[in-house]
Amino acid sequence: MFSLRGEPGCWCTAPRANPHLPIWAGSLCPKKDWFLFAHPSMANEENDPVVQEIDVYLAKSLAEKLYLFQYPVRPASMTYDDIPHLSAKIKPKQQKVELEMAIDTMNPNYCRSKGEQIALNVDGTCTDETSTYSTKLMDKQTFCSSQTTSNTSRYAAALYRKGELHLTPLHGILQLRPSFSYLDKADAKHREREAANEAGDSSQDEAEEDIKQITVRFSRPESEQARQRRVQSYEFLQKKHAEEPWVHLHYYGLRDSRSEHERQYLLCQGPGMSESTELIKSPSEYLMMLMPPNIEEEKEKPMAPSNVLSMAQLRTLPLADQIKILMKNVKVMPFANLMSLLGLGTDSTSVLRCIQQVAMLVQGNWVVKSDILYPKDSSSPHSGVPAEVLCRGRDFVMWKFTQSRWVVRKEVATVTKLCAEDVKDFLEHMAVVRINKGWEFLLPYDEDFIKKHPDVVQRQHMLWMGIQAKLEKVYSLLKETVPKTAEGQSVPVMLISGDQRVQAAKAKAQQNHLLLERELQWKKEQLQAMQVSSSVRIKEEPVSEEEEEEEQADKEEEPMDTSTCGSLRNKLANGLPTGRAMGGDTLNGHPPTGCGEAPMARELRAFVEATFQRQFVLTLSELKRLFNMHLASLPPGHTLFSGISDRMLQDTVLAAGCKQILVPFPPQTAASPDEQKVFALWESGDMSDQHRQVLLEIFSKNYRVRRNLIQTRLNQECGEDLSKQEVDKVLKDCCVSYGGMWYLKGTVQS
Repeated sequence: MFSLRGEPGCWCTAPRANPHLPIWAGSLCPKKDWFLFAHPSMANEENDPVVQEIDVYLAKSLAEKLYLFQYPVRPASMTYDDIPHLSAKIKPKQQKVELEMAIDTMNPNYCRSKGEQIALNVDGTCTDETSTYSTKLMDKQTFCSSQTTSNTSRYAAALYRKGELHLTPLHGILQLRPSFSYLDKADAKHREREAANEAGDSSQDEAEEDIKQITVRFSRPESEQARQRRVQSYEFLQKKHAEEPWVHLHYYGLRDSRSEHERQYLLCQGPGMSESTELIKSPSEYLMMLMPPNIEEEKEKPMAPSNVLSMAQLRTLPLADQIKILMKNVKVMPFANLMSLLGLGTDSTSVLRCIQQVAMLVQGNWVVKSDILYPKDSSSPHSGVPAEVLCRGRDFVMWKFTQSRWVVRKEVATVTKLCAEDVKDFLEHMAVVRINKGWEFLLPYDEDFIKKHPDVVQRQHMLWMGIQAKLEKVYSLLKETVPKTAEGQSVPVMLISGDQRVQAAKAKAQQNHLLLERELQWKKEQLQAMQVSSSVRIKEEPVSEEEEEEEQADKEEEPMDTSTCGSLRNKLANGLPTGRAMGGDTLNGHPPTGCGEAPMARELRAFVEATFQRQFVLTLSELKRLFNMHLASLPPGHTLFSGISDRMLQDTVLAAGCKQILVPFPPQTAASPDEQKVFALWESGDMSDQHRQVLLEIFSKNYRVRRNLIQTRLNQECGEDLSKQEVDKVLKDCCVSYGGMWYLKGTVQS
């Protein structure tokens, strides 16, 4: 009979009526809070004295280091305690142990000839440090362990001493059996000898093998499902087990003093041996431990592939993640289909805000962005090129589809310099091949979305303009080969013949000629009228054909001015068109009576002033890039989406107190016309205005300048020696250094 209490616990014993029946019944002793387990035949016996009490303690000193070794191939009467242990090693994570024990070669039952033959088969005739049997005799054997159970929480080693029972939990239970790995080594030696003999029999005068062409292939990226199969394979587990290093141990015999010292750790070491709390349980808690409530085990649900997500799981994610996952899998989708997949009640405005973060608008449909499909550290599975190059090539394909319904794969491969497999992957994402025609965009043009969401279309158009500028610079696209797109988004393009193109060009040229003549005549009349009505004489200069074309092009680019300003409606102010007067250059430098500044002009001027207060010097190309980024950050329906031409932007810059710096670029420069137009803030209101003006005058005559020349000129103009900090501030505001020379910002060509 036994009783187990909290802390200190105790074992209680009593005589058993029938020793052949199991002990399983229990009752509670109310006086001492002990559990008494007794045979059912004794449950009603009151005269059942307790003959002994044993305290139980839990020792933890060896809780993570105590192993139980079992030798299942050897009877318990034949122990290995007296056999010399030559070496021992362990892999702690795998709980794998190897022991080397000596074999008594002097025993009459040992066959010496067999031992010599085995050693010869394993090591051969040579003897070195790698030999298994250095004495040329099998004088040792290896024992290798295997786990009997992975859950050892129910097992403990007990030590009874001085009326106390000390329990130490087992960390592992291992069974050790003889290892026959030496036979594998003998087979390997045998195969090596046979291979050497075959090589010796062959002729020594054979010619060298012919050089063979080797095809190098790049492995495809491993999917999550394939990775899981590989991780669970036997080969992977064996490789992982082999990677864990062996930890070599020192073996001490049963009667060694060190073993006796370690054996003391099986006793509870706490002061008063009352620190253990695992055995301090109330009767109800202990009863719960003995008879836990039945918990129905949940049935394991079949795991879906890692790249498959059900719609129910998808809708538990945030809206942005839902859209990203859908676009990454579908790649091309109309907005109406996306709304149907997201479920009822989804706000279309939120969807539009999220979709623009992961996709681009092409022909009214949404195509997933390239950086979503090709993350930063990835590469092509076909050619191995980095993700940055792949994104640039795919953006080129998407941009081509914003210009036309059809794309030719050879043309894309020629421009992007990518292999055919990569280009084919790009096209398969968003197009379908047509025999003898090329690749056609996958979905029809979505006119409904274009009409319903013009603000989104305008913003996407601005983004595509930025991408187009980047592609032109990277791929060196000629301006003539880049077709002009309409405001917002391109419309479906019809295939026309060469004759039709020629006729259309002739008609357009004639129409432009008539318009230019009318415009020139109208300007002359206006100039004459203003000369009569004003005492200011305006010199009338002949207008060249190139200037006429530029004026006409500017007029076509600029949106129609619908503001009414009294008698100056659609008139000139000091010879400037109304587009220039919007920035502030109106009649005689003052705005006409009754005409307030338009909201669009105010917003544009505020952007220009804030930008130049930060940058001081900008090229027109860089200013347009910053303006497009500013547009992309504005909410839908903002006034700046109504259309800002390059001329209007330049006029606003000049009206904001900036000046154009005519930098003398070298004749062989590769800078575009927009990059050669450099604007600088002339007055900012701080103490460095005079210094910046001197610096800008220097660069109006020099493309690049050395620092000592700049400092000398500043000292002469300012009449005093400037400190290094003052010169550094001016240079940092307006210039960049390259190769020991200083350039205005944006004028250095890489």
